[in-house]
Amino acid sequence: MNDDFINGIAGQGIKVALMIASPMLLGALIVGMTVSVFQAVTQINEQTLSFIPKILAIGGALVIFAPWMSEVLTNFTSELIINIPAIIAGR
Repeated sequence: MNDDFINGIAGQGIKVALMIASPMLLGALIVGMTVSVFQAVTQINEQTLSFIPKILAIGGALVIFAPWMSEVLTNFTSELIINIPAIIAGR
């Protein structure tokens, strides 16, 4: 096992983590920006106003993208488990 192999697995892990987190983060970003523009236009300076829409957006994204997220995470984990003998053998 060399450094390139470990860096490859770590890179794949980070890529999977970003893929799984991105739908919820993008949903929260879009809703947050929309609420911010609404607050700026109406001059409502309530800081807790954006909390509930963001939570709803994150929950909605989780419900919509949960099957895809589960599939990505399951595929990554199964590939790691299947490759254990090759990892032990030293590639």
